[in-house]
Order: sequence, then structure tokens, then C-alpha cells
Amino acid sequence: MFVISQLWVRLLGTGLFLAALVFFACPFLAGIHHAGCIFGTVISVLGILFFSLNPVISGMLQKVWERDAGRFVLCVLMGVLGLGVILGVVLSIFMIRAAHDKPKEETAVTILGCQVKNGAPSLMLKKRLDVALDYLNQHESVPVIVCGGQGKDESISEAECMSRYLLSHGIEESRIYRDDASTSTLENLQNAKEIITEQDWNPEIIIVTDGYHQFRAANIAHSIGLKTKAVSAKTSWYLVPSYWVREWLGICYQFVFG
Repeated sequence: MFVISQLWVRLLGTGLFLAALVFFACPFLAGIHHAGCIFGTVISVLGILFFSLNPVISGMLQKVWERDAGRFVLCVLMGVLGLGVILGVVLSIFMIRAAHDKPKEETAVTILGCQVKNGAPSLMLKKRLDVALDYLNQHESVPVIVCGGQGKDESISEAECMSRYLLSHGIEESRIYRDDASTSTLENLQNAKEIITEQDWNPEIIIVTDGYHQFRAANIAHSIGLKTKAVSAKTSWYLVPSYWVREWLGICYQFVFG
């Protein structure tokens, strides 16, 4: 039952998983390491082995299948794999919808933190800032909250870096509010909520982050009493697969552990 007799199917499967491996390995070359890269790389390698060495792998699996315990284990694994595929599709639908949940009225903008490199925004953070600038320039009365503390490998806080960038691009200092103590999305939003409460603003905020991150960010915001809309930055194409998978894992972790 595990044998793939058609050579073209084996070649196609091997090629697809090789392409996936390239996408998941790319972030490592850029110095980016996270659960999405690792998980995707492992699955890609397993897929390559299954298709390229199918006669050998299928023979080994067949021997395992012939034992009752082995059959049970394989059935469980196939069930988990099937559920994983379904879950990935469902989560992707929600993530895409959240990324395009655009604001209909002017409310405070909250830019979620991202890495700072040598005192300047990383590529991902710069894209968030640029899309936020577009919105802020079109809605000149809207205030903006910049979120993010200072990591061990950062010379300044993410909030300070974002503030400097916005100021250098013409946003008035009176419009910028800083949260330079947070270290996670939850803390970003909790601290943003404190600022919103202090200023007596509308509790519906516009979250600026990468599109893949909007769904989880919105769920966290809703859990602490904030309503949200989205202004989404585009993620570099070669980073999308690994960050997308990382987000699946993050959503599942949030659902299970809160």
C-alpha cells in the first residue's frame, strides 16, 4: 500500500519537496532560525526520502504494517498527517481573511515590534513601517503606537527605532506613542491597551504587522478586550512558507496553552 509504481509520480513528489526544502532553508542562510524553518525542513526531508527512496521505504513500512502494533502506529501517524493537512488549510483561510480585514474608520494605529539591526529597522520591520506611513499620511489625525522593547542583540528598542523612522518621514512627534518595554505580541497589545485607556481612545485599533500574523494578533487583542482591523505589510516571498508554518504552530500553541 506504500508503493508508488509510477516513476513520474516519484519524480514529481521528490521535486516538490526539494522546492519546499529550498524555501524552508532560505531563512537559515539569512540568519533566521525559528520553529517554522525547522518543522518545514524536517517535513521536506522526510518527503524527499519517501519519494526518492520509495522502493526501500515502502518495503520497510510494509514490514511494520504486518504487525498489529505497527499497523496501529502507522494508522495514528496517517490520521495525524491528514488532520494536520486539514488544520493547515482551515487556519490558512482564517489567516488570509484576517490579513484583509481593512479599517472602515479612523482609529489608533498600533505597529507591532520586529527586529532592529544595527539601530535600523530590519527588512520586515521596514515594510511594516512603510505600510503604516501610507495609512498615517492618508489619515493625518490618527495617532500611532509603536511597540517593542530592546533585545539582547539590539542597540536600541524597537519602539525607539520605529519612532525615529516615522519622525524622519514626516510624522509629527505628538502623534507617536511609545511602548518600549514589551517582548511579545501579547505584551505589545497589553501595553498598547494601557496607552489607549489613558488617552481615552476608541478601543478598536488598527494593527500593523505582516499579513500572516494578523489572525493571531487579532485573537490576542480580542482576548484582552480590544477590537481590531488590519493594515498588513507584505512579507518577502522567500520567507512566506517558513513564517506561515511558524504561525500555524503559534496559533495551535495559543489555542492549547492560552
